[in-house]
Amino acid sequence: MYTWVIMSYKKMNLQIISIVFIIATLAIAFISIFYAISTGERGLSLQQLRELMVKKQIEARGVTDQRVLQAMLKVERHKFVPELSLSSAYEDHPLPIGYGQTISQPYIVALMTELCELDGTEKVLEIGTGSGYQAAILSLLAKEVYTIEIVEPLGKQAALRLKSLGYNNVTVKIGDGYKGWPEHAPFDVIILTAAPPTIPDALLNQLSEDGGILVAPVGDYNQELIKMVRHGNTYSQKVITYVRFVPMVPGKE
Repeated sequence: MYTWVIMSYKKMNLQIISIVFIIATLAIAFISIFYAISTGERGLSLQQLRELMVKKQIEARGVTDQRVLQAMLKVERHKFVPELSLSSAYEDHPLPIGYGQTISQPYIVALMTELCELDGTEKVLEIGTGSGYQAAILSLLAKEVYTIEIVEPLGKQAALRLKSLGYNNVTVKIGDGYKGWPEHAPFDVIILTAAPPTIPDALLNQLSEDGGILVAPVGDYNQELIKMVRHGNTYSQKVITYVRFVPMVPGKE
């Protein structure tokens, strides 16, 4: 009897020690991850990682607009991704942000922004706020940015994030991007960060007749990144490259 009690006591102690060991290991791992995130991979700071992102992922691929490059350097992308993705914030690929949505690859963000040809005087409409990263980049390059997000939790989070980070010329709306934002039209630039099968007529109608620019991924499975320019009732269109974006979801009537 006493032997059984002693053995049970020892077994229980071993279980407790094992649990404590696991907790300690997880704590050390968490601290290591936090340190890696705060200092950057291989000891690089987050600022250095942004500089490498711009140099190797963006500038090396042909993006030359210095204002765009400076905006990509200034906006802290790691503040626009979920905690679980912090260590990948400056890597060359999209990242999930929840609700089936993503934050776009840095190069694609820079490329689409350069295609907008912003000089600081424009009123811009963005369809697909997501985490707010693209809107933050645009806010440094345009006069006003209006952005629409159909996923309510994402839109609310993005609005709070943008406000807390000081992007005060960005206005966020929860709504159907297919309808645009007629109250603030016409827009000098319209940019889509989700892919419709075709460009909605409402967005074409809200584009400035005096050289308004629309940049968007278009298509279902096989998507093209296009740039459209409006002059009066005439629209010119150019295919830039092939891309892969999440689909643009219409609102429920």
